[in-house]
Amino acid sequence: MEDPAVLVLKRAVELDLASRFQESLVCYQEGIDLLLRVLKATKDEKKKACYRDKITSYMNRAEDIKKYLEKEKEGMKLLYGKYHKQIKIEENTRGFSYEKLFKEYLSETVTEVWVEDPYVRQAHQLYNFLRFCEMLVKGPCKVKTIHLLTSHDEVNGKSQQMSILEEIKQSLKDFGITLDVSYSPSIHDREIRFNNGWIIKIGRGLDYFKKPQGRFYLGYCDFDLRPCYETTVDIFHTKHTKKT
Repeated sequence: MEDPAVLVLKRAVELDLASRFQESLVCYQEGIDLLLRVLKATKDEKKKACYRDKITSYMNRAEDIKKYLEKEKEGMKLLYGKYHKQIKIEENTRGFSYEKLFKEYLSETVTEVWVEDPYVRQAHQLYNFLRFCEMLVKGPCKVKTIHLLTSHDEVNGKSQQMSILEEIKQSLKDFGITLDVSYSPSIHDREIRFNNGWIIKIGRGLDYFKKPQGRFYLGYCDFDLRPCYETTVDIFHTKHTKKT
């Protein structure tokens, strides 16, 4: 009886270390049950004391995991039930890269992304969109399609805008991602949606970073170090928004 208990508990520890907590809890519970049977059948008091210590240790860990899973479950109810989070980015603050804002909502289930932003047309705005795409490519999401709805650059020439977006489109193809670009002369709202239900509205869209003071100033490459314009970020889930 001891060998099966050892094998199951060993598996529980492996799953625990891999952060596969739900599976590890099942194995802990099964292993503890097997070890209790071993304890009951053991006559040697020294061995009994050893088994009791091990059982107590495993039970404590199983209880910690159970509490964590219950807390996570309540958190998910909050996230996917009634949820509205607002982030206010103050003028000249740093630490608001795309990764910091979006990664929390980019689970592995995200395969499709919609970006509605009228201002993806000037060079720096197109670079912003490129950086956003790079973030999606790096995961952990498994994006297959990105939809961009924007407006034409009538001032500087829409041919350059379309050419750059075509270049981004071809680059994304190398990563198995399709970029679908469409234009609207009347688009005004700025919104980013993921197919797992998350909706992010940013007052300034993707263009909330200030121009760096120079090409070799900190923040030129790392957007976490780039000062921001004042803007507000509102985050919703479709299960909390009213259907129209």
